[in-house]
Amino acid sequence: MLADFLQDYDAHACILRGQLGIEHDYLERWSLLSHGQRKRTQIAHALWQRPQILAIDEPTNHIDAHAREVLLEALRGFIGIGLIVSHDRAWIDALCGQCLWLEHGRAEVRPGGYTTGLELRLQAQASACRERDKLVDQGNRLQRELAARRETASRANKKRSKRGLSSKDHDAKSRINLARLTGKDGQAGRLLGQLSARSERSAEQAKKVQVDKVRTIDFWLPESRSKRRLLLDVPPGRVELGDGRALVHPQLVIRPSERIALSGANGLGKSSLLRHLAPLFNVEPDCLTQMPQDIDIDNSLKLIEHVRGLPAEQLGHVMNVVAGLGSEPSRLLRSALPSPGEIRKLMLAVGISNKPHLIVLDEPTNHLDLPSIEAMQNALADCPCALLLVSHDQAFLSGLATSQWEIRTDSGNLELIATRLQSDVQKP
Repeated sequence: MLADFLQDYDAHACILRGQLGIEHDYLERWSLLSHGQRKRTQIAHALWQRPQILAIDEPTNHIDAHAREVLLEALRGFIGIGLIVSHDRAWIDALCGQCLWLEHGRAEVRPGGYTTGLELRLQAQASACRERDKLVDQGNRLQRELAARRETASRANKKRSKRGLSSKDHDAKSRINLARLTGKDGQAGRLLGQLSARSERSAEQAKKVQVDKVRTIDFWLPESRSKRRLLLDVPPGRVELGDGRALVHPQLVIRPSERIALSGANGLGKSSLLRHLAPLFNVEPDCLTQMPQDIDIDNSLKLIEHVRGLPAEQLGHVMNVVAGLGSEPSRLLRSALPSPGEIRKLMLAVGISNKPHLIVLDEPTNHLDLPSIEAMQNALADCPCALLLVSHDQAFLSGLATSQWEIRTDSGNLELIATRLQSDVQKP
């Protein structure tokens, strides 16, 4: 089927191939294609078949900003029913008319894209908190009134008792008998029973109000900032990338609290630059946390065994961070091989527990769901140490970075441009 699409010369196929930059020999070169080229080809092939329903799972993983825009424009023209599983907030906002949210064992459809759905969720949570607080206050008032009624009922019981009366006090006995006959003697008890029932109903209503638990965890330890003046100071130069290509860069400096976004299209040498800089960081090895773009099975298993053997105090801190990033610590430790997303959380948690002075993350949001991405962004926003981040997730970078290193290409020449961004970053 893919071969048929690549060799089809009708207008629809030609437009799709041109729009998405797909060449005729892609099938023969499939093993050499980048993630972005493969993703574009797969989606173009699906659109070529003119489906009524198109389901796409994480279409933006491993692709750069240009490929994102190209795919976005192609999908905007799709007139059928689209089902997209994605952690790309900008994509969801641009394409989706409604979102299905799966949270805490519940499924809820909300109108609009991710941003609109998030606002509705926060509004619903705020309303639920107010309703719960109202019911709790009502329950507390009822409990206080219930205590007072119990005291009243106790005094009433003593008054209607004939115990202690003289056998000759016929007037007192007559008054008690009359009260029992008219029912006045039991009024306090009946009021007590009614109030007790109201209190129980209020408590049940408060339990039914669903308020999602919000974790507030102190991720960072006091020593997580270097006292050195610079963590990197590389003079202007060039980095050889192979195949006759080289990346020209200006002076590269990282200060102890700097947050740098390293950006550029796929294949321009971002990961190569990180490998080149790794031995040049002015940071003790134990204070440097690095997360590669891909973590293979062997390194994942080694990480799990390392964590299981940590001292109790450090293990506790690691598990607290993992919980704050949205995973269940005990389940993660029991797992023979956690998912790629959980491995990334665990690697970051171990790094944080080592009191890092510099954290280098290459595509940290890959394989993470949206709540986990937001949890990671929130955690890094409070980070006291330096950050060097490689990511195609612009929402993630814009919430964290104060400086940018952008790799650009001009007629085959690669150049890194360093610029200063905003000084204040916002949490999602």
